[in-house]
Amino acid sequence: MVDPDFFSSLLLIITINIVLSGDNAVVIAIACRRLPAEQQKKAIVWGTTLAVIVRVIATILAVYLLKIPYLYLIGGTILLWISYNLLREEDDQDGIDASEDLVSAVKTIVVADIMMGLDNVLAIAGAAQGNILLIVIGLLISVPLMVFGSQLILRVMERFAWLVYFGSGVLALAAANMILTEETVRAWVDPYPGLAFLVKAVLVLAVLLLGYRQRSKGKAS
Repeated sequence: MVDPDFFSSLLLIITINIVLSGDNAVVIAIACRRLPAEQQKKAIVWGTTLAVIVRVIATILAVYLLKIPYLYLIGGTILLWISYNLLREEDDQDGIDASEDLVSAVKTIVVADIMMGLDNVLAIAGAAQGNILLIVIGLLISVPLMVFGSQLILRVMERFAWLVYFGSGVLALAAANMILTEETVRAWVDPYPGLAFLVKAVLVLAVLLLGYRQRSKGKAS
């Protein structure tokens, strides 16, 4: 614990968490936006706590995760669906039981964090160089980062409802980045300059347009 290398690695892990936790704060805020005020904090605390526990386990097993074929492609595709689904459900909240909605919000937070946290997991695993204590401490630090960040974003989104589109766009962009990280996809895209940017733009716009269309239909009916 007194080794300077330990603290320098811990500082690196903290920095990684600060840089990579922004998307997670966004998804937490969006997932909790429909909850009653008294349940929002519960969902944030439970969701982030469970997500970090899962992420600790995933980071320790990162060596095995790297061997899973098409890991980033599958995760990115699921995250695309989550980003669209959050928009699609914006106006579909009448008659939803509060307790069920709380559970649903927690599930959304955990699943999205798993999908979005792959880069974080791999980066932390590399920085820790196999030190499990570093992995656990570094990831536990991400709890207040995500909790306080999501609560701030949530308050802003309550005042400016249109920001839900921005949040979903951020998630869609994270999903596109994950898909393009997949080795097979990257090998297809890299030879063509500008294609990666085009793919990202198409995926983000597709999610936003489909979500807007679905919400418009819901209002019309």
